[in-house]
Amino acid sequence: MNDPFGQAIHDFNIKGKAADLVINSNYTEDEKIPTSYLFRGEKEMPKLEQIALKQCRGKILDVGAAAGCHSIILQKKGFNITALEKSELAVEVMKSRGIQKVICDDIYSFAGKSYDTILLLMNGTGIGETIEGLKKLLLHLKSLLTENGQILIDSSDIKYLFEEEDGSLWMDLANTNYYGEMEYEVTYKNSVSKFKWLFVDGTTLEKFASEVGFQYKTVAEGNNHDYLAQLKL
Repeated sequence: MNDPFGQAIHDFNIKGKAADLVINSNYTEDEKIPTSYLFRGEKEMPKLEQIALKQCRGKILDVGAAAGCHSIILQKKGFNITALEKSELAVEVMKSRGIQKVICDDIYSFAGKSYDTILLLMNGTGIGETIEGLKKLLLHLKSLLTENGQILIDSSDIKYLFEEEDGSLWMDLANTNYYGEMEYEVTYKNSVSKFKWLFVDGTTLEKFASEVGFQYKTVAEGNNHDYLAQLKL
């Protein structure tokens, strides 16, 4: 089974340690994510994630919950939280960690329920995969919201990857696919997974959100071209 994230999460949960996840993309090579990072506590989380957790209200859906670090915090604070994750191994781990509501499913197959807050963190726009897929994602998330619900989603503008020291760009961004569309390869031990992943700038996210019928608000900005956005009906 090619589920590097799930296998890494499973190993760390059992042994208290695991090898790093190795990330390669069409722009970067051999970046590493410590598996322990997927088990981080609230104090170890980036500022934007801490802000997002404080913005949560009502009945919450945590999309792409991984090892459940956000869901655990929200559950301890008394929220009605559902963790959604398509990795069977990660779902097993979250259940073993005491998360009461865990669903193993893909976001696009998940339907029929409504939430006051939908949470998509660790570059939540990535689930859209491409700039066209982003609109599909937003439309589906809209169907899962209550009338006064909100989506809290983060991303980064990765245009800086193409900037020279003098401010010019080494890639002609106007004559390529949207520059935030990335091809990822994630490896953990002998498990490899390849998938598309989307980083999107705030202006573009606001444009697509507006087309779908959302009001867009930048809640906070980080120090690495990243930001947290709120989408409301």
